Amino acid sequence: MSDPAVKLSGVWKVFGPRADEAMAAIKAEGLTKPEVLERFGCVVGVQDASFEVPRGEIFCIMGLSGSGKSTLVRHVNRLIEPTAGTIELLGNDVSAMSQSELRQVRAQTIGMVFQHMALMPHRSVRDNVAYPLEIRKVTKSKRWAISDHALALVDLVGYEDRLPRELSGGMQQRVGIARALASDPAILLMDEPFSALDPLIRMQLQDQFKALVAQLQKTTLFITHDLDEAIRIGHRIAIMKDGVIVQIGTAEEIVTNPADDYVRDFVQGISKLKLVKAHTIMEPIEGFNGALEGAPRADEGADLDQLIDLSVGTDIPVVITAEGREIGVVTKARLLRGIQGGKE
Repeated sequence: MSDPAVKLSGVWKVFGPRADEAMAAIKAEGLTKPEVLERFGCVVGVQDASFEVPRGEIFCIMGLSGSGKSTLVRHVNRLIEPTAGTIELLGNDVSAMSQSELRQVRAQTIGMVFQHMALMPHRSVRDNVAYPLEIRKVTKSKRWAISDHALALVDLVGYEDRLPRELSGGMQQRVGIARALASDPAILLMDEPFSALDPLIRMQLQDQFKALVAQLQKTTLFITHDLDEAIRIGHRIAIMKDGVIVQIGTAEEIVTNPADDYVRDFVQGISKLKLVKAHTIMEPIEGFNGALEGAPRADEGADLDQLIDLSVGTDIPVVITAEGREIGVVTKARLLRGIQGGKE
């Protein structure tokens, strides 16, 4: 198994002039966030964050405003220095890098896309995308060729010579993505890149981005406050509260087995129909064998919506299969519990 593209181990960020004292007291006495603020006047932004992101995965970090999600992602390229802990990119310790090494990593290994693109208004779309390459002194012909290729990836062929003000908000956002892709980074950091867009444009860009990342195999850390967005594009989701990662899992795992009341409140309004799969809610087939004649069948990856369609016209449980083998059944009672999100 290859090394993860991104690995955080015990990362803390304490803001304030007495951060080192506060960190020492946290380790020695197990102080809480309010106690740190009271005793040292310091704010704990991130608390003991650890996770690994395999290459090619879209890892969504979500939480409400002030949860620490943007602070956390800015540690990955050391825009913020951790108070404690380590960050590794492609097996290299970011915290041990010199400033020149860090600049190279930021220029070549990491692409960044944020909510506000900060496109240069006097430069064409092509020149905006090519600007990071210009800083690296890539020849004009080469950087324009790379820029045109990146713009083609985000469906902006024909807009190369336009100015940013001539584009819609969604198109400007795609220019920002193309600019991040131009240097062919292994890792993308996305901080709420679609949150300012209209819902329909936002959904279109989410789908396009997910397909593009799959095509290019870019490891992505995607920050959002919107659980629907995280579910739509993320392979896994980390939910943060007050600087703490409360739970990490797939959308199905989080929806069906929330770690605490905070996560449960987050997911209570989410439809389970396309998320929860048959293998999650099925029960053993033993004991049903005599009652399964003419039973409908579904693959273990069938979702609740598909299982409902199969169950509407019969009281016989749905037989669940995997690679041609019968591995379980889903009764109507289990199906209804699945729709409720695993409620017992």
